[in-house]
Amino acid sequence: MATIKPFLLVLLFSIFSRISSSKTHHPLDPLTREELSLVQLIVKKSYPPRSSPVFHYVALDEPEKHDVLSWLAKPEPEPLPRRAQAILRVHKQTHELVVDLKARKVVSKHVHRGPGFPSLTLEEQTAANDLPLTYGPFLRSAAKRGIDVSQVVCSVFTVGWFAEEKQFIGVVKIQCFSKKDTVSVYLLPVEGLTIVVDLDEMRIVEYKDREVAPMPRAEGTEYRLSKLPLPHGPRINGARLVQENAPGFTIDGNVVRWMNWEFHVSFDARPGLVISMARIYDPDQKAFRSVMYRGHISELFVPYQDPTEDYYYKTFFDSGEFGFGVSAVSLVPNGDCPSHAVYMDAFYAGPDGTPVHVPNVFCIFERHAGEVMWRHTELAIPHVTIAESRPEVSLVVRMIVTVGNYDHVIDWEFKPSGSIKTQVGLTGILEVKAANYTHADQAAASEEAHGTYLAEHTIGLYHDHFLTYYLDIDVDGATNSFVKKNLVPRRNTNTGHHRTPRKSYWTVVTETARTESEAKIRLGVGPTELVIENPNKKTKPGNPHGYRLIPGPVIHPLLAPDDGPQIRGSFTNYNIWVTPYNKTERYAGGKYVDQSQGEDGLAVWTRRNRKIENEDIVMWHVIGFHHVPCQEDFPMMPTLSGGFELRPTNFFERSAVLKAVPPPPMKADGCGVVEP
Repeated sequence: MATIKPFLLVLLFSIFSRISSSKTHHPLDPLTREELSLVQLIVKKSYPPRSSPVFHYVALDEPEKHDVLSWLAKPEPEPLPRRAQAILRVHKQTHELVVDLKARKVVSKHVHRGPGFPSLTLEEQTAANDLPLTYGPFLRSAAKRGIDVSQVVCSVFTVGWFAEEKQFIGVVKIQCFSKKDTVSVYLLPVEGLTIVVDLDEMRIVEYKDREVAPMPRAEGTEYRLSKLPLPHGPRINGARLVQENAPGFTIDGNVVRWMNWEFHVSFDARPGLVISMARIYDPDQKAFRSVMYRGHISELFVPYQDPTEDYYYKTFFDSGEFGFGVSAVSLVPNGDCPSHAVYMDAFYAGPDGTPVHVPNVFCIFERHAGEVMWRHTELAIPHVTIAESRPEVSLVVRMIVTVGNYDHVIDWEFKPSGSIKTQVGLTGILEVKAANYTHADQAAASEEAHGTYLAEHTIGLYHDHFLTYYLDIDVDGATNSFVKKNLVPRRNTNTGHHRTPRKSYWTVVTETARTESEAKIRLGVGPTELVIENPNKKTKPGNPHGYRLIPGPVIHPLLAPDDGPQIRGSFTNYNIWVTPYNKTERYAGGKYVDQSQGEDGLAVWTRRNRKIENEDIVMWHVIGFHHVPCQEDFPMMPTLSGGFELRPTNFFERSAVLKAVPPPPMKADGCGVVEP
């Protein structure tokens, strides 16, 4: 790597310092390219020459929440101090730094000495993937299997942790695949090999060749349209959306304004897409009202259900181990996003600290899906028919993350009614293993299959997707409570003067959670409505302002609680958690997830059973799927989607969209183009 001469280092340092201090930022804006470069210079200057620190994570060290809220409340606020946090590997140690960008110095440095490692960099994954291709034992193993090494690609997999293991060595396992006659490399695994790489040493430290398994066939694994045999179909009809004053939203820096919504969009190398400072305009109060201070995916836990030697360790934490932001891909216009979408770029720090540009990492667009916002036909009035209808429209912010074989389409959707909806779409290529089966009956009769027989010698492995969302909901302010409105059946006792033949009904019994333990909920046990309320603010009729959670797809863990993966993923034990706000508690699996041992994270924090009633609180929602692969998932899986909704409940005095004005009617011209 080229070195920077001292005089040039000082010059660049001065230039980047002036650039950093000359810009006015929203306090939650992500670090710019210039700020990342400044962090690189400051950090490298703080270490002796030839230390070669490896940057694993660099992000804004956000100001304290009360300072941000005070800044927002001022008509012409002064900029808040800009600081960065950085996680590095230096001499086989993990260093945590805080950098003051204005003072141009490191103000805090700490060495992490516990279990766990920072997320992997793309560059160290690439370097590890290349090792087997020149490693003598692997070359002999490939020859034994009749595989041309020039047709082999390899991929890094994190190793997890199991209760009997106590090692603190940063290692990964490598699995290799054949790309002969296919680009769906994950569908042609080379079985029977164990390859372990020490990332600090960047060398293979363990190698085993246990057995030779039959190789799946490449036939039928192609997914590129240009390479697929004729006939093609079904053909997707195009649709053109015409917006008279497009786009219907504005972007000021990272602040998005649309209809009655205003919110901040940010990029972080770990969670990727972060929505902050979401607030909605209330015409009755003639003011914006707060709904959510911060929301993002906290972790995605994907344990595979094959306990055999080749696959037992595949229990991934995609955000904490690989980084959703680092793994975010540039969006494809007219495929990933509609033609009228607007795009945003992002930057993160590469392993040497140099900013990496990700173009088109987010897209923002109005969704006109033909849904109905509200409607009613009144037929009860004699001789009069009244029909009123409003078309639904929403604003979507989208990011797509590709971690290995899976692609994740992540949406945040805002509605004029005050609702916020999230959705995650799972697509991509299944994780498969090669096996000596030629029919589904053979696999079904075997206790070693651990999946669905999809094609010759191909088993699609059983697995789970647990998505945990971090939701710092601030309903009309930071001081809120978590309320469970349990639907309880009652027997009609026919007491008193009013007797009817009705024998039963249900009513609502309200319970406010006082501590963290009272807010842990496994959904599906009984009917309940879950509401974040502000007990200090009420509507004119007297109901506390609130936002209700309409939960996403319910999933419960099926692994044993003493199994290492479940110890690490214990945040999936409940579908709902509520904690008091703490700036350092954002990631359900803990700060250092790679080879963590369950010593940090949501399940550990909540053991303190802290007070959450009438406090600044955070809700965590776990959704997901148990995935039993089927043949329609092969070779390319159609998107499987799930999400949840945050819906206003006694937040407004009446419907927020009662007076919504519909767009002018449109008509089609002779060419099929719509005009107002």
